[in-house]
Amino acid sequence: MSAIPVEFDLSFTAQGHRLVYDVYGSSTSPLVVYLHGLLLDAELNRGIAQALAEQGYRVVLLDLLGHGRSDKPTHASTYRIDSYAEQVIALLDHLGVDEAVLGGISLGANVSLFAATRYPERTRALILEMPVLERAVPAAAMVFVPMVLAAHYGRGVVNLTSRLMQRIPATRFGPLNSVLHALSVSPDVTSAVLHGVLVGPVAPTQEQRRSIAVPTLVLAHRNDVIHPFDDAAGLVARMPNGVLIRARSPLELRLRPKRLTDEIVAFLAALDPGTVQHRPHRSA
Repeated sequence: MSAIPVEFDLSFTAQGHRLVYDVYGSSTSPLVVYLHGLLLDAELNRGIAQALAEQGYRVVLLDLLGHGRSDKPTHASTYRIDSYAEQVIALLDHLGVDEAVLGGISLGANVSLFAATRYPERTRALILEMPVLERAVPAAAMVFVPMVLAAHYGRGVVNLTSRLMQRIPATRFGPLNSVLHALSVSPDVTSAVLHGVLVGPVAPTQEQRRSIAVPTLVLAHRNDVIHPFDDAAGLVARMPNGVLIRARSPLELRLRPKRLTDEIVAFLAALDPGTVQHRPHRSA
């Protein structure tokens, strides 16, 4: 099998800021944009991108504003989930494509939902991993509000921690690198991102979500108060073309990805039967 082409550290400008992305796969393949979770970055999803590219898809991993290698302004007003959706559409414009499959985990899932409600004509389908909806709001506030306060009032300790994290070399496991990068970000940026995300709208309204007609694959698991399984099940029940797949754990897609990757590939293949030549899955 020939090597999958990969381009790292590409960039474009949106909303006056530089955003960085990576591309896996051929420019002639169907496009999937897959987004990271809150405070994380593209490293989280490299295994998924590689696996889908091996199956004949072009996968773009975007670092949203304030994350990873993208610009990190310290104004909370720049960090709204609905504004992140505009960045995704700007990415499609930059790539010169009319539509794409949009998806991601947690924050990335919610950004994709906003993009689908605002720009249905640009959304081919959705892959939503662990979306954050109504039942999650109290738990999310309990987790992230103390983080905002710690970043603001404990700036000295957080600054020391971030400097120490910057000295740790990269590992061979992308998700761990993503966590280390998140811990290395300055407290001013972390506080601004969390403040902006928490103050702005977290997800489209239920009425808006019911209007999403594109095929949608939702991945969720139980025993997670920030990503409740019942929220995911309720989302699928209200969508005319939604399918729910239960994950065994929040890390299954990154530690033991074959089962869920096969589900994603089958979902994508059903969108355009015969247009992609799928190969046997070999990613670990």
